[in-house]
Amino acid sequence: MPTLILLRHGRSTANTAGLLAGRSPGIPLDDLGREQAAGLPARLTPLSPVMAVTSPLQRCRETLEPLALARPDLAVHTEDRINECDYGDWTGRPLAELSDEPLMAAVQQHPSSATFPGGETLRAMQNRAVEAVRDWNTRVAAEHGADAVYLMCAHGDIIKSIVADALGMHLDLFQRVSVGPCSVTVIRYTSLRPFVLRLGDTGELASLAPPPRHREDDDEAGPAGSSGTGTSEAPVGGGL
Repeated sequence: MPTLILLRHGRSTANTAGLLAGRSPGIPLDDLGREQAAGLPARLTPLSPVMAVTSPLQRCRETLEPLALARPDLAVHTEDRINECDYGDWTGRPLAELSDEPLMAAVQQHPSSATFPGGETLRAMQNRAVEAVRDWNTRVAAEHGADAVYLMCAHGDIIKSIVADALGMHLDLFQRVSVGPCSVTVIRYTSLRPFVLRLGDTGELASLAPPPRHREDDDEAGPAGSSGTGTSEAPVGGGL
């Protein structure tokens, strides 16, 4: 079976604004996100993916543009099943505001029970994403051989749910997985089990340094959606 490179889109304007972008149209990459995308051709050269599959949203398509320019032979396919989670009425709202929603406790602690108002369940999100991966694995193997490597550009919660499936983790544990903007996660699929070879790799370490702390800060401080050290909550939508 093929090896899958899961690429989260580069940092977007919604990420920097602290908004849950969801499926909002017209959310572009910010300046850093474009820099991240520009570095992809060099990062991925050793792997030479045979094709790319992308979410239909603008921020994913923009992330792949430099790679497509560098590799004119690379076929890029759009796959609706790896579209961002449908957050329904939460879409476009500030993440700090969402931390006060009663549903947030379930999203953090029992995500398999969570249904976003006017949107979908996290279970449905995972099911469609994993189904897409399995279908593309079959297609890539048939067209390019079992040793082929291909790329999927998607979103934080989508990638986390695919990783959870590959690790045999219940969806209720998927918030323990973290994948930053333009990070690379690599899964090698075999006939018996997947192997997670890389998780959230960005090739840099600076973002892992703890932020400056003030004496009055609480150990559990930080709004939902933040990626600061000390908070127990996972960023909905993937965070920065």
